[in-house]
Amino acid sequence: MELTKAQAHETPLVLQLIKELAAYEQLEHEVIATEEELHNSLFDDPKGPEVLIARHEGEVVGFVLYFYNFSTFVGKKGIYIEDLYVREAYRSQGFGKQILEHLCQKASIENCGRVEWWVLDWNEKAINFYQKMGAIPMSEWTVFRLDENAMNRLTSKG
Repeated sequence: MELTKAQAHETPLVLQLIKELAAYEQLEHEVIATEEELHNSLFDDPKGPEVLIARHEGEVVGFVLYFYNFSTFVGKKGIYIEDLYVREAYRSQGFGKQILEHLCQKASIENCGRVEWWVLDWNEKAINFYQKMGAIPMSEWTVFRLDENAMNRLTSKG
């Protein structure tokens, strides 16, 4: 498998992979990203997220999108995986593990304290896979989110 940094001209491919992941997670209705917005976020912002495309024998296997976060308790930056997706035809062949290994090597080289991500609680196959890799579920934490509408309501002066 080969992992390469996504290039600007691959924005349509990245969006397609995001849509495939959303379909797998039964969240297609939540994908509102456009190619233009995605391009701007991924390639015009030097502090933006990074995307690696996984290929095997010239075929696109999947992708990983990640960015850096910071742990005040550890006192170090970390890598946060927003999306890791392997296309169905390529699952259970070690590609997901190779992607995680790559990011862990990167984290180690860059003196990161953690590699973290979320997984849907119904995705038992993924949960089992991650636990086999040594990942620990953080079940004592509850995720909160303010979406764009909630942010606008919170910041309105009326």
